[in-house]
Amino acid sequence: MRVLIVEDEQTLRESIVEQLQQHGFTVDAAADGEEGLYCGREYALDLAIVDLGLPKLPGLELIKTLRGEGKSFPILILTARDRWQDKVEGLQAGADDYVAKPFHFEELLARVQALLRRSGGWAQPVLRCGPVSLDPRTQEVTVNGRKVDLTSFEYRILDHLIHRAGEVISKSELTERLYAQDFDRDSNTIEVFIGRLRRKLDPDETIKPIETLRGRGYRFALQRDTAAA
Repeated sequence: MRVLIVEDEQTLRESIVEQLQQHGFTVDAAADGEEGLYCGREYALDLAIVDLGLPKLPGLELIKTLRGEGKSFPILILTARDRWQDKVEGLQAGADDYVAKPFHFEELLARVQALLRRSGGWAQPVLRCGPVSLDPRTQEVTVNGRKVDLTSFEYRILDHLIHRAGEVISKSELTERLYAQDFDRDSNTIEVFIGRLRRKLDPDETIKPIETLRGRGYRFALQRDTAAA
């Protein structure tokens, strides 16, 4: 999943980026509201984390602009603990949740994961489709209870496919979710990663978890468990 962090405090911004990357996210970062607006417009994001006290363009204006332009990805705001008015104004502007500073990263991560689950129509923390389970909290993937070891890129692709299980995801969309803004992107690598995922998830070719739709993209074909959706 691809996340944008817009935070002017460099140390905090870099810390959040590093820890989100360690938890399997592709992360873009911006140091002011104008740069954040550019990223929000240009990149295929799954979620944005926006500090309200931004230079050049305040966080509230950034959120209002993105929502006014039809951007529907979840937005989590960072606020000062003693400014309850900021929380109300941020939510009214179109944010979906907030974290008050100072905060523990574990709280931020839990709220990010909850927003992503809800935006994908999932109710439970562990995503299950047939025999395949993915736990975003631990990045653990199992098939019929058997743990499957994945590389970072393989996990990111599977995470996006399962969150959107049943939907057709184009190769270009997967490429956008896999690489941050400063990476050279080669959509042909998606085919390689999809092939590896198929071999690891379904070595006997019995469950066929990932479909290829020629000219359209890929679909995670296993049905969501009704208890998890």
